[in-house]
Amino acid sequence: MTDSAEAPSLEDFLLSLTGERPSRFSPPLSALWFDAKNDWQAAHLCVDEGSDFASMRTHAYLHRKEGDLTNAAYWYRCAGLRPYQGALADEWLEIVKSLCN
Repeated sequence: MTDSAEAPSLEDFLLSLTGERPSRFSPPLSALWFDAKNDWQAAHLCVDEGSDFASMRTHAYLHRKEGDLTNAAYWYRCAGLRPYQGALADEWLEIVKSLCN
């Protein structure tokens, strides 16, 4: 998370999905916001260049959702994780929870 980004509560993040994306979200949280809005391209742009753990983990999730499992596996390895085995919705929520207060 960047210094200028503010971590919202989980409730505030979920409520934000009904409106405009707050500019205060970190790149990984912004990516998950766009993903929830079915905008994979915008989501991917948020984390495409990120080298921090949260960006790499989110990047892996996005490629898994896209169906590019080879690319997803690469990003899981970069994040030091094994590929997620559960449902996409469960992974999305797990990542969101880890990024919220």
